Amino acid sequence: MNKIYYLSSCNTCTRIINELNLPEGFELQDIKTDAITTSQIETMRRLTDSYENLFSKRARLYKELGLKDKSLSEDDYKNYILEHYTLLKRPVIVYNNQLFIGNSKKTVEAAKHAIHG
Repeated sequence: MNKIYYLSSCNTCTRIINELNLPEGFELQDIKTDAITTSQIETMRRLTDSYENLFSKRARLYKELGLKDKSLSEDDYKNYILEHYTLLKRPVIVYNNQLFIGNSKKTVEAAKHAIHG
């Protein structure tokens, strides 16, 4: 499964998707209108080290909920992402059982290299 979890209202996500020049067969899931399922986040987790890797500590909600002052468990990270789509670090690109999380230049370049060789 080749898929991108993103927000259509996020200019950075849109720019990255355009930059990736995706081949046929990629599925795009706007996480605002099509919420992430438990099964989907568990699949993402299997491809990375932790739920924390998938969690956005830059989201406004992270500060608003005072989460930076709390000690969060893996289950907490998972549940917060499932409850609040904005807490998923975006975009999340799944390509040939590889996971690329976030919008750093290094991550985007790694995704490009994996997709286009």
